[in-house]
Amino acid sequence: MSAEPTVLRSWTGWIRTADREPYRDYLEGTGLREYRETPGNLGAVLLYRDDEDDRTEVRTLSLWRSRDDIVAFAGEDIAAAVFYPEDDRYLIGRDTTVEHFDVPWAELAGG
Repeated sequence: MSAEPTVLRSWTGWIRTADREPYRDYLEGTGLREYRETPGNLGAVLLYRDDEDDRTEVRTLSLWRSRDDIVAFAGEDIAAAVFYPEDDRYLIGRDTTVEHFDVPWAELAGG
């Protein structure tokens, strides 16, 4: 077993519900693609949760082999969120920081 646990990176933002599909396409071409292309990334997903006020919460989750691998994607301050040029077009709210969680693989695998 590795001494350093796998790391889950979680970021949250909000968009207009009507922008769900265009924003998904945008993220697939920017952040999610960049996650997946960075060595050490083990996968990335996009989650949506609609609010009653025509807003949709957006969450990206990415799994990484190590915090050092996250540095290759995000830079030295891995707690700072990474943004792209067209984000302001879609985001009506955003966290400027991300959360990181250690992932004990044995527990995930039921072992």
